[in-house]
Amino acid sequence: MRYGIVIFPSKALQDLANSYRKRYDPHYTLIPPHLTLKSAFEATEAEMKPFVTELHQLAQKTEPFSLKTTKISSFQPVNNVIYIKVIPTPELNQLYNEINQQFTEQNSQYPFVPHITIGQELSNSEHDDVYGSLRLLKVEYMEIVDRFHLLYQLENGSWTVFETFLLGKEA
Repeated sequence: MRYGIVIFPSKALQDLANSYRKRYDPHYTLIPPHLTLKSAFEATEAEMKPFVTELHQLAQKTEPFSLKTTKISSFQPVNNVIYIKVIPTPELNQLYNEINQQFTEQNSQYPFVPHITIGQELSNSEHDDVYGSLRLLKVEYMEIVDRFHLLYQLENGSWTVFETFLLGKEA
């Protein structure tokens, strides 16, 4: 089965992202706006049981932290993805690194750049037009992250929550 680990931002930030995603992201209907902590990976149910236990332990020792966005950016020329930039923090980087110590053979080929995708699979000209009109927007949000989610992929390609992990000892 395919799994992934994400942070879902607040409804206000999701609504903003979706206002662009419905036009520029073909995955709009498959998953809500999110910040990926662990890209899609394959695992059996038996492999996931100890991993879920470790995720609970990690969540307990990780205190809630701030998530801040600032602007629209792009991964071009690597690929034509447009995204809301999330400011990396030590807490976010540590959470990412600790999660990705598991299933290391399936780690991402790209370095961790915290973001919320709003457009992907765009042609070069479409990317240039859309990014050109969005890159000057200020997208200043600040919120507290108090949970992350383990997702699994359904047969139709959509993603749903398998388990939610609340951050902090009091969770």
